[in-house]
Amino acid sequence: MNSLSLVSSRIVCRLFSTSFIVRRTIWNRSFCSDDRFQFVVEPFSYFADGNSDSFETDSRRWDDFSLRRSFLKDAKIDAEKVIEILKQDGPGFDTFLALDELKLQVSGVLVGEVLKGILKSTSVLNKTQCAKLGYKFFVWSSRIENYRHTVKSYHMIMKIFAECEEFKAMWRLLDEMTEKGYPVTARTFMILICTCGDAGLAKKVVERFIKSKTFNFRPYKHSYNAILHGLVVVKQYKLIEWVYEQMLLDGHGPDILTYNVLLFSRCKLGKLDQFHRLLDEMARKGFSPDFHTYNILLYVLGKGDKPLAALNLLNHMREVGFGPNVLHFTTLINGLSRAGNLDACKYFFDELGNHDCIPDVVCYTVMITSYTEAGQHEKARAFFDEMIMKGQLPNVFTYNSMIRGFCMVGKFKEAYSMLSEMESRGCRPNFLVYSTLVSYLRNAGKLAEAHKVITRMVENGQYAHLMTKFKGYRRC
Repeated sequence: MNSLSLVSSRIVCRLFSTSFIVRRTIWNRSFCSDDRFQFVVEPFSYFADGNSDSFETDSRRWDDFSLRRSFLKDAKIDAEKVIEILKQDGPGFDTFLALDELKLQVSGVLVGEVLKGILKSTSVLNKTQCAKLGYKFFVWSSRIENYRHTVKSYHMIMKIFAECEEFKAMWRLLDEMTEKGYPVTARTFMILICTCGDAGLAKKVVERFIKSKTFNFRPYKHSYNAILHGLVVVKQYKLIEWVYEQMLLDGHGPDILTYNVLLFSRCKLGKLDQFHRLLDEMARKGFSPDFHTYNILLYVLGKGDKPLAALNLLNHMREVGFGPNVLHFTTLINGLSRAGNLDACKYFFDELGNHDCIPDVVCYTVMITSYTEAGQHEKARAFFDEMIMKGQLPNVFTYNSMIRGFCMVGKFKEAYSMLSEMESRGCRPNFLVYSTLVSYLRNAGKLAEAHKVITRMVENGQYAHLMTKFKGYRRC
């Protein structure tokens, strides 16, 4: 088995180190500098935060039975009552007493609905107030007989504190979880690292979890893999190297997940020499590339503008039993697009059909964005029309690319029309869509029109808390 792994890895290594030399100038640029494709699934899918503890997941399970569906409906109604009382909190108002008088049946579902409602309110209410109300309800519900908070409850209140930038409160909650015997999971780490990483506290979080005796790192092999996974999700690539060194010092050997994280981080940091050395190390230790490794390799070849090498790798994948799927092709096309090779993008897009792969919304969006960036708006529009005709509904990133394309050529009426179309299809514009349109309108000197877009955004009840990001914006 190890010999097969070794042969497979060496073939892949040769694709990079001998037959196809990547020019140094390409790799001197940071992969993170280009944000056009932030919507694209990163080169391996388990980097997505699939360990979600959303209460919505529980809600979907309840929908299977009418009795439980009724229970969920009642919980939502009760949650609205609770939130209305919480909003009255202030001097002279006994919030705990008012909540007691509701005589509610407190359950995990109710707590989840209330905290979820407060979390949504962080975009429109004072953040300090939201954090205070969320924690007040959290404390009140913990006093209810026959009810005990779950790990999910702690995670939800942590998210509220994160949105409200209450970092010390998050740490206190972590201490409380540990003291009360709750398992500190990989999901807990993810919430903290996502927030504290932005605040410059990433290393402190990592050190805390490395030393933790209560860190429940399942389903990972050990705590270091859970931490490495979390760091790559939040793009803390430089910290990954330090964690890996600590892992080796602690006597833990890497597995394929570890290697994939390291490969991806070195790819993102532009450290191609180290990338190759890591591939050689994998081969020496008998590790064969898996689904995710191949995805990373295809991304690297695409970004390095090596379509022939990528084609050879795709053929090799089939030979060793890893038939490429739409994700592999999308990753490759994404890389080639970043390199500016649209002909190769189109070639591999057409190849999808020859491999029984159906392009999905992400694949189409990559193509649309690629042509938009190249100024080929008619081709972008053709792909947009084709995806709808084939039953692939555009998502918010698809629409943003189309809106941006129209704005680039001064077709603002068409951009407005696209904004209206996405809303009519039930696709809610995100802040990026609004800011794209506003930015281009301002640059074109259409300040009144830009103001109308901002007003439309606010009237739709969206992103009022991000108004300050519109530079120079003043309310009329």
